[in-house]
Amino acid sequence: MIYKNLIKPVLFNKDAEEAHELGLKLASLAHRSKLLQVLIASIYQTKDRSLEQELFGCHFPNPVGLAAGFDKNGNTPKAMQALGFGFIEVGSITAKPSEGNPRPRAFRIPRDRSLINRMGLNNEGADVITKRLSDIDLAIPLGVNIAKTNDASIHGDAALQDYLYSYEKAQPVADYITINISCPNTGEGKTFEDPQALKDLLQTLEPSKSGRVPSLVKFTVDIEKPALEKLIEICEDNGVAGYMATNTSSTRKGLNTPQNILNEIGNGGLSGLAIQKRSTRVVKWISEITGGNKPLIGVGGIDSPEAAIEKVEAGAHLIQIYTGMVYEGPSLAKKINKALIGRLS
Repeated sequence: MIYKNLIKPVLFNKDAEEAHELGLKLASLAHRSKLLQVLIASIYQTKDRSLEQELFGCHFPNPVGLAAGFDKNGNTPKAMQALGFGFIEVGSITAKPSEGNPRPRAFRIPRDRSLINRMGLNNEGADVITKRLSDIDLAIPLGVNIAKTNDASIHGDAALQDYLYSYEKAQPVADYITINISCPNTGEGKTFEDPQALKDLLQTLEPSKSGRVPSLVKFTVDIEKPALEKLIEICEDNGVAGYMATNTSSTRKGLNTPQNILNEIGNGGLSGLAIQKRSTRVVKWISEITGGNKPLIGVGGIDSPEAAIEKVEAGAHLIQIYTGMVYEGPSLAKKINKALIGRLS
């Protein structure tokens, strides 16, 4: 109630990215203060043995994770741990630092409880971020989301080597790595969801090579099942440890937000409640294709315990939230964890 009645109105009076930056500053303060972490944990953490899972060699104290995009540069993991998350994913990180796309580049669409962003993979680069993460001692798994540097001049074999650089830099600091093949917000607008492109990428990264940390592949919400089947076959042939569904959407179908507002906003990835059902559908497809035998993280439109349960029932072993917190506040992870007690198989 404090968030919705006091904090949210203040944040929603700011530009979406300005509000996000304010949230990051506050979280980074907690990240650097043991006292604040203890205080926050006493309020937000939920512990129950039924929430614990062992997946791809990692122990997850609960299934609710922070999705990539909130903390691109790894400045807040200890604060997020205190907030009750069972795992944290930072990034996307890229081989070279990038300022991203011109502002404004993040927009709320409250009628759909969603966001549109075209951040453009802004981050401080793999060298800086992985060095920062090397000094962090967490009690929960840390994932690192990697993508290709947002530079249209980097293509072909250079693009593969760009990915490989971030992948190898992340190995010593990550408990798992998410290979982001579906970000729609790069300058060239291309992704690695073409079957041959994905095959070339995975053969370059060699996720099954001895000593590699587990690697997951993240798919777009806009994919259809036949295409998904082809991509998963390639992933299975190349030693991928699990999957994540889904990334944001480039489409604008079925929104309640007026078209003139959408036209003013322009392009970008759609996240939040607007993609919830489609995201859950992709989670279900992946579970069906893999026979439920591969770890699967569901993300997209989870803004309530009910939405989280929907993802779990569709086949997700873990879930991630981000946009839902914008609308519901920092207590969302706690609410979801309480609702999931006894529900995980």
